[in-house]
Amino acid sequence: MNEAETESMTRTLVTQGFRVDHIHPDIVIINSCAVTAKAEREVRQTIYQIRKKFPTASIVVTGCAATRWIRDDEPIAGHIHLVPNEKKLDVTKIVCEFVKTDGITPNIESYSDKFSGSGRAMVKIQDGCHRFCSYCIVPYLRGKPVSKTIKEICGEIRGMDADISDVTLAAINTEAFGKDTGETLINLIEEVLETTTIPRLSFGSIHPWSITDEFLSYYKTLSQNQRFVRFFHIPIQSGCQTTLSRMNRQYDIGKLGTLMESLTTIAPDTFIGTDVIVGFPGETDGEFETTYEFLRQSRINRFHVFRYSSRPGTAAVGMEKTIGTISPGISRQRSERLLSLSRKKFSDFARSLIEKTGPALMLERKNTTHQEALLWNQMPIGITSENHIDAGTLQDVKVTSCTDGKLFGIRV
Repeated sequence: MNEAETESMTRTLVTQGFRVDHIHPDIVIINSCAVTAKAEREVRQTIYQIRKKFPTASIVVTGCAATRWIRDDEPIAGHIHLVPNEKKLDVTKIVCEFVKTDGITPNIESYSDKFSGSGRAMVKIQDGCHRFCSYCIVPYLRGKPVSKTIKEICGEIRGMDADISDVTLAAINTEAFGKDTGETLINLIEEVLETTTIPRLSFGSIHPWSITDEFLSYYKTLSQNQRFVRFFHIPIQSGCQTTLSRMNRQYDIGKLGTLMESLTTIAPDTFIGTDVIVGFPGETDGEFETTYEFLRQSRINRFHVFRYSSRPGTAAVGMEKTIGTISPGISRQRSERLLSLSRKKFSDFARSLIEKTGPALMLERKNTTHQEALLWNQMPIGITSENHIDAGTLQDVKVTSCTDGKLFGIRV
């Protein structure tokens, strides 16, 4: 989501005549995250690094960390402009005000360079969340769910540079999309595929509540459509129903596991990723083992593992006081076990793709032996090629081998 918003802000500023300059910027905009304590620490570190690297630049910090700092009246060292989430996309007005405040004259000139040379773009479709998971601060910082209309989203995609070949739809909670506009996620996919010519469409993350029987029926109709990327990042956070109840994650993990298996029955090369939190308050050894077994037996191919991060203002902080916390050492051990399982499952899935052929999105070349690409299911692959292939183009490739979980292939 932050990447999608950052792309949108950059495009807006470039359209208004500002110029991207990574060497001598007048203004640096930091779009911050506060989903974990570690994320906030990294924002502060980034501010310090930017101030040191560009001592004369104005620094604008927006996003969730900035919103929390404003809300809690938290002091931030240095002369920093803080912009809350609700004003972050009005960047032209805000930046012009700060330019005037700091006595900087913007370099207004024609600037037609593309925002990105990767051929990829992210489009924000929805913001805010109504779920209030007990560990999560995001609903307090981003507010109630608000969706763009399908007409707006399709218009944004049609207005993109002709060299954009891959669009990722980003949301805080895909389940909430269209609840305020009378539209649905299925309506959105249908309209994008029918009314735009974008070659590839995917989701950055699709939430468990969005994986329904109705969605599965629709996915069957998409399984042969090479424009819809066969990738789903479904953040489950735990594979234990008891832990999920304390997290206020209101879905049946057993049914969700069955639905995910159905996704891979429809299209066996569907790539599924997830997020998992270990060390949540009260997570017993038995609960963790239940999560481990669920993940081992599931059709999920890769997990991002996070150790629980205390967020003041959330319900989970109260649980820490009543049922206790998990020691850092135990959380680390649990994390390492899941990461080891993830590496094995990812490698097994990668090997299952050997000899398969299909379209891949070419990325920038980084070495002389092969060029990075993303398969039709977002799996990374190295394509053997002596000559550079333009990034952002689609090429038919064949997967030929897998070494240490890394796929390699050739053009066909």
